[in-house]
Amino acid sequence: MAGRGRGSRTAAVALVAPLLAALVSCSGQRTDNADTAEVQLLLDRRATAVLAGDEGAFLATGAPTWFANARAVPLAAWSYRLTSLHSSGARATADVELRYRVRGYDSAPVSVHRALTLTHESDGTWSVDADKPAAKAPQLPWDQGRVSVVRGTHSLVLGVGQSTVTLRSYARLADRAVPAVTAAWGDDWARHVVVLVPRTLEGMAGLLGSPAASYRGIAAVTTGEVGGAGKAPADRIIVNPQAYAGLGDLGKQVVLTHETTHVASRAHTSAATPLWLSEGYADWVGYRDTGRTARQAAPELERAVDEGNVPSALPTDADFGFGSDATKLARAYEGGWLACRMIADGWGEEKLGRFYRAVGAHHSRSGAVENALKEVLGTDSASFTERWRDYLGEQLG
Repeated sequence: MAGRGRGSRTAAVALVAPLLAALVSCSGQRTDNADTAEVQLLLDRRATAVLAGDEGAFLATGAPTWFANARAVPLAAWSYRLTSLHSSGARATADVELRYRVRGYDSAPVSVHRALTLTHESDGTWSVDADKPAAKAPQLPWDQGRVSVVRGTHSLVLGVGQSTVTLRSYARLADRAVPAVTAAWGDDWARHVVVLVPRTLEGMAGLLGSPAASYRGIAAVTTGEVGGAGKAPADRIIVNPQAYAGLGDLGKQVVLTHETTHVASRAHTSAATPLWLSEGYADWVGYRDTGRTARQAAPELERAVDEGNVPSALPTDADFGFGSDATKLARAYEGGWLACRMIADGWGEEKLGRFYRAVGAHHSRSGAVENALKEVLGTDSASFTERWRDYLGEQLG
């Protein structure tokens, strides 16, 4: 409903009021239908002001909050949907779904939940006092401060508290990652990425709506919905600047290429895809053109093999938990990478890509890997696992 003005109020009220008639106030009484319609119209005007970059129009809807922080972000769409309104006298709280899209990068909107507080003014209008993430919802970059924007050839980097020089370095890495991923995966993806660089680890956690402890030591993650829907509308690569700064030049490139692979493969990654495959494939693309040997890139598994502790099975999803033991986590990533490397070495890179897509296309986790092993690679789970264990011994022993 973004873009509606006061001139269309009658039609808008007629549309909005029936939809919101069941909204209940925090005192247990119905919120006035006129209030819900008026608040939705207020939010529509606010959305129009954001898209237009019109600070005066935005201020006319309430407090400035984060408006100046977001001005540099190229927005193609921005809209609010009021989902509940709870009033008590002249004050109210509202639960709102915000949908926005970055121009040239998002094929569908990002959807986030926001919590608003409002005041019913003496002239009978509503105004916004605060606009924040809802409980347990992720922050947006502009919630954390003024956003600086750097455009690369294949990338858009949004940073808070980072210098332009630093953000340009991320853009260069992402610009190298995109063609590297396309060379391995193919061109059936958007072939550009959005990278978010917050000020701190805590900022990264805020963008993910999770505790900082979950990501300590993790250099970057990729957000996005899985499900094999055929589209990856709005993935974001979110960097942990503290962990990332501790990497060497090669490590930084591998990480960005790994995360870019997740963006490219998202539409073919589903609940049927085990983490050993999705993470292993991303690592395989990340290391593909680096010349790194198995021993150089898999030191923890090398140590296990040297000690005679060759894993008996491929890593489980639980092995990839960010909060798990660091050695166990490293071995999970290394094991998944070497499984994908083995497929590329033994069956060819084209069949590795076909195998990944076939697993993700399966209707459920059960049978997904087994069917793809049979149909694409002509083997079964037991034979594949045994071949992988032998491969670990050959490459790391």
